[in-house]
Amino acid sequence: MTSGNISEAEQAVLDEIEAQDVDFLRLQFTDILGTVKNVAVPARQAEKAFTEGIYFDGSSIEGFVRIQESDMRLVPDPDTFAILPWRNDEDSAAARMICDVYDTSTDEPFEGDPRRVLKNALERAEEMGYTVNAAPEPEFFLFEEDEEGRATTETNDAGGYFDVAPKDLASDVRRDIIYGLEEMGFEIEASHHEVAEGQHEINFTYDDALATADNVATFRTVVRAIAAQHDYHATFMPKPIPRINGSGMHTHLSLFTEDGENAFHDEDDEFNLSEEAHAFTAGILEHAPAITAVANPTVNSYKRLVPGYEAPVYVAWSDRNRSALIRKPAARVPAASRIELRSPDPSCNPYLAFAAMIHAGLDGIEQDLDCPDPVRENIYEFDEQKRDEYGIETLPSNLGQAVDALEEDEAIYNALGEHVAPKFVEAKRQEFEEYLVDVSQWELDRYLETF
Repeated sequence: MTSGNISEAEQAVLDEIEAQDVDFLRLQFTDILGTVKNVAVPARQAEKAFTEGIYFDGSSIEGFVRIQESDMRLVPDPDTFAILPWRNDEDSAAARMICDVYDTSTDEPFEGDPRRVLKNALERAEEMGYTVNAAPEPEFFLFEEDEEGRATTETNDAGGYFDVAPKDLASDVRRDIIYGLEEMGFEIEASHHEVAEGQHEINFTYDDALATADNVATFRTVVRAIAAQHDYHATFMPKPIPRINGSGMHTHLSLFTEDGENAFHDEDDEFNLSEEAHAFTAGILEHAPAITAVANPTVNSYKRLVPGYEAPVYVAWSDRNRSALIRKPAARVPAASRIELRSPDPSCNPYLAFAAMIHAGLDGIEQDLDCPDPVRENIYEFDEQKRDEYGIETLPSNLGQAVDALEEDEAIYNALGEHVAPKFVEAKRQEFEEYLVDVSQWELDRYLETF
């Protein structure tokens, strides 16, 4: 039974709230930088949230609106309802729903909402006859906290890639994180210790790109919260420790047709990739510098994107090795044919990053771009002359160069929308300028007593 203007999905949420004795709802959304925000309301306000929305001051959110146009409205998506895996006591629970943001002056979706930006990309794909699936692989570090509960960069393990206890001393934390994610509806494929000490990866199954972006935002929140329960600080900072591997978020992408067929698969192709897949790949390679500004959006991101630490910096693709920007993973079944973009890192706003990738790939299909031949050799071993022979360019080496590339790339800049693009550029330029005028500890150690 549904009541009033409540849909069946919304009614199912109301029933679940009652059955689970939920007392508080966290209505979540993100700002343009990808920071998760939430408005907490009593669970009894759930029906009002569905029918009327919950109003908030948008002027206090990074990159949203000016003070004179500050009234915004949150409309929860019932498909994102999940009980939070930690409870305040034994008798009640808290839950969250991810929201779309509406502009109260027009009662239309707010174009500055990153979730709206991704929806626009998916609508473009739908108009072309496709749905988009995505599967990210976010990595993170677990660090000890000091006596005052502040984060350090000290790890409590000496583990390496796929190590097990006793070297991987944080396996219990990772296990509890997985249990928490599964309680929230995640289907976990695998988890393991990564290359660096204190570094971990948890992989969840692919889904449509919107649900996956929602999952990335949720994933970061859950990992941090459960790590804190174990007195650890979890960070998705791309490069928290110098001279070791940083944290990436390799992202697998594929298109499916309206009848459920994988549009990226072609049994007769040498690489089992369709013409659409080749063109989509060409589009991402064409727009890679601009994508980098969005998928690697911090000054620190470019401490990871350097040769020698397994991070991809060379604009090429390969079906065999991981030194290229894009890899074509082996697929056992046609439905699994996909490409893997290896440059993104987990500090990105997943909605904006996925939108940039999707628009780039779709532009490749619309423009019928030719995909270059794959590079099957280890590009890390190429010198500059050999890279020139192969026509291999490099990604931007710092945030300033990446933002320049974004502003120069009309397709990707416009993909972010008239509201988000200039706000994003403004925020990132300010960040880079602040970095340029700062003096690091490295400089003090190197020069203070020398000169």
